[in-house]
Amino acid sequence: MPQNPAATAFLATRRSHPAKMYSGPTPDRAALEPILAAALRVPDHGKLEPWRLIVLRKPALARLADLAEEHALSVGAPADQVAKARGQFDWGQLVVVVLSSPKPSEKVPVSEQILSAGALCLGLVNAAEAAGWGANWLSGWPSHDPAFIARAYGATEGETVAGMIHIGTAGAEGADRPRPDPARIVTWVET
Repeated sequence: MPQNPAATAFLATRRSHPAKMYSGPTPDRAALEPILAAALRVPDHGKLEPWRLIVLRKPALARLADLAEEHALSVGAPADQVAKARGQFDWGQLVVVVLSSPKPSEKVPVSEQILSAGALCLGLVNAAEAAGWGANWLSGWPSHDPAFIARAYGATEGETVAGMIHIGTAGAEGADRPRPDPARIVTWVET
């Protein structure tokens, strides 16, 4: 049976690194392109490419922080949500926005296409972490607001944000969070 112990060990200890704790450099375009290429190797039934990616650097994030605050105020969001709306744009250094962009298909249900975008998010986190960067999959309420994502990302009808993947230099390792107990959530059916 073929094995890849290094990949198995990586996946067994994989963890996200809190984006608020990033400092130092982010990958440049040359370093980011192979990460994106690796992440795009996800299940894509029908080869529909039901997603698209938007890479945001600090100047774009500053503009989006202002836009998020403006939008939050325009919809009457409370102060804590206004702060949260602009927060991850303010402290982000490099973000890859994964838009779920389902395509018309008689064979591939929209739900599978949306799951493909989710798989892309995790693939991006894993590829960035495997390349030695910190990565964190976030969203926040503006990511689920159709008016905001239309203005911020040019999202069209039916497109949604699957995730905002922050990538950068991870800070100090903190304690890992508790992980699910497989014995509690896995059911084995053998007959």
